[in-house]
Amino acid sequence: MSTDSKPSKNEEEYFARADAELRKQLRERADAERAKAAQADRNRCPRCDVPLVAKENKGVTIDQCPQCEGIWLDKGELEILATGKERESGFVGSLLRIWK
Repeated sequence: MSTDSKPSKNEEEYFARADAELRKQLRERADAERAKAAQADRNRCPRCDVPLVAKENKGVTIDQCPQCEGIWLDKGELEILATGKERESGFVGSLLRIWK
């Protein structure tokens, strides 16, 4: 009695779907791990690799390193902090002119 080693079309579809589902799960898990690692890196000082401390200033959350006392701002936070005359003159204003 000879056995047909060629899989049927239904078997091929089943395994293709199972493989696609497994790949999707692995991709979601890898994306979640990357996002978690990126968040952990984001909350560390780029200079000394110490966890940053969040502080509130004029409604803006500023990340400060307790070791080197560096201050780290997210995109757009400098513009929010620089209001009125400070924006045109002073230290914050000069920083804004450098970056523009």
